[in-house]
Amino acid sequence: MRKVIFLEHISLDGKFEGPAGPMDIGWIYYNEELQNKGHVLHATTDAAIYGRITFGMMEGYFPTLLDQPEDSADGDVKHAHWLDKATKYVFSKTVDHYNWRNTVVLHDIVAEEIQGIKEQPGKDMWLLGSPTVAQEFMRLGLIDEYWLTVSPIVLGGGRGLFDNLNKELKLKLLSAEALENGVVILKYKPDTATITEA
Repeated sequence: MRKVIFLEHISLDGKFEGPAGPMDIGWIYYNEELQNKGHVLHATTDAAIYGRITFGMMEGYFPTLLDQPEDSADGDVKHAHWLDKATKYVFSKTVDHYNWRNTVVLHDIVAEEIQGIKEQPGKDMWLLGSPTVAQEFMRLGLIDEYWLTVSPIVLGGGRGLFDNLNKELKLKLLSAEALENGVVILKYKPDTATITEA
């Protein structure tokens, strides 16, 4: 069965965005090494999962890179070509159609529907950012692996990845890797088949 792999950049105090709002992400210790660690998923995934806001940012940027060769050394260009070919599942209650090819709009997060997609032939699926969607996936037990890149900074404000989750998540550590810039990549899988009330 296909897995849903969730990758998110967070601070030491668990924030995915800073106090200034959704675009307050300049604090992430993002560099080529960190980018490459995430892009290993290009080989093992053929679908991306987004919320409407995150997808809007991706749609506004990556298609502009597609005129550059796929074998470019630029990581953004490589990701653009992967994303262009991938099936893109976008959760939106207000949009019915996107022009970017291979984009499928889903209006609600229904566990049975997602489970059905996971049972279809194909590679794993990559849930990129989209913390509101990710939280609902957490509540429904739909995430098979958590890849959390933790930047060595305490923001002291902003939105936390697990804020208002109101669920207890039991996770088992798969690996921990420290990068040269101080980022630690933590990979987990659910420790039990069920998620219990906190």
